[in-house]
Amino acid sequence: MARDRQPSRHRSRLIASSITALALGGTLLAELPASAAGKPKGHDVSSHQKDVNWSRSRSGGARFVYVKATESHTYRNPHFTQQYTGSRDAGLIRGAYHFAVPDKSSGAKQAAFFVRNGGGWSGDGWTLPPALDIEYNPYSKKKCYGLSRTRMVGWIKSFSNEVKRLTGRRPVIYTNANWWNACTGGSKAFAADHALWVAHYNSSGAGRLPGGWQYWTFWQYDNSGRLPGDQNLFNGSMKQLKRFARG
Repeated sequence: MARDRQPSRHRSRLIASSITALALGGTLLAELPASAAGKPKGHDVSSHQKDVNWSRSRSGGARFVYVKATESHTYRNPHFTQQYTGSRDAGLIRGAYHFAVPDKSSGAKQAAFFVRNGGGWSGDGWTLPPALDIEYNPYSKKKCYGLSRTRMVGWIKSFSNEVKRLTGRRPVIYTNANWWNACTGGSKAFAADHALWVAHYNSSGAGRLPGGWQYWTFWQYDNSGRLPGDQNLFNGSMKQLKRFARG
């Protein structure tokens, strides 16, 4: 996942995703990973996908989706309502995610903006917990946004604490091992109470996990495929996915 504020985002995102895949030692996939059997399939979308045909997504195998709601403390996905409401109407379990830009404002400020603009949660069994997308800086060569490891960990804690205060749930953290280890020093401060959504493009498995996480909850295994946007798996059964949504 990445920025979507610029019209040229699609090309930039594909290039960035390809570079990330190579950096992680993987390859871009044409099919589901071998370990996908029995796991609910899903995807994530942003304004790049515009108005999604959700009935087609559902018939294509999707059982859940994460929808980009916000970025930093100013950007809102103009297609969020169609994507978030439409996916629910089509029978998908859905949630919202925020793209972090830690050098623009505090974690608490971005979390509050996120929750005000779609990043809420309810225990209805159809709403996934809010998610924080934190990864390489797409706007600068400063991949860690100019923050020290200590400041980055503090930023993430600030975001998480505000989301928890406003929604009652800790956010899912989307990241990859390379960025996490480089920019947080491999912090283990979040593994105990934050679900991991790991990005790793490889057919053999989700790869090395960041920080102290022992298992992944969501795995983004490709940036294109049968479903619109990025391709994901949930690490469990449909019953467990619904239980996770309920909290």
